[in-house]
Order: sequence, then structure tokens, then C-alpha cells
Amino acid sequence: MPEEVLFKSEQSQTRTEVATYLRTIADKLDAGGEFTLESGGESVSMNPPARVTFEVKAERETSRGASQGELSLELELEWDEGASDEDSSLSIS
Repeated sequence: MPEEVLFKSEQSQTRTEVATYLRTIADKLDAGGEFTLESGGESVSMNPPARVTFEVKAERETSRGASQGELSLELELEWDEGASDEDSSLSIS
């Protein structure tokens, strides 16, 4: 399935600045509200449903022959577009 990037931002920030940004998103998720990502002239509004897939990935990228590389932490929320907040658990009656 082709991927369309709706928003992308990459910039150097302090750990405190990153924590504040993540805390704001966490507060919006906890409140069940929509949030808007903004950088420069770009923005996108997101409204995830009550249940999402949450992926955490830690990686090390090294170049050939290098003993040390670049470390990264990726946090990803994923959901089907148009998903509702209704409970979609399996039931039988």
C-alpha cells in the first residue's frame, strides 16, 4: 500500500522540549480530543479513535565497519482512517 506523508518535521530540540511536546500529545490523547501538528507553514489535524495500535522501536544504525552508530527511538500510533470510537471487540450472543 502506498504511503502519503501528511506532515513531517525534524529539528534539534532539548530533551525537555521533546518531553513537553510528547506530554501535550499525551494529554490530548487522554482527553479524547483532536490535536494539530504544526511546523512552519505546514499543519495536520489528527483525531485518533479510542483504540490505536502503539508501536515502540529502538534502533541502532551503523555504517560498515563502524563500532558505534546512531541510536533512535520511534513511537508510532496507527489506526484505520475513519475508525470509530465504538468498541469493536468480538462478542457472541
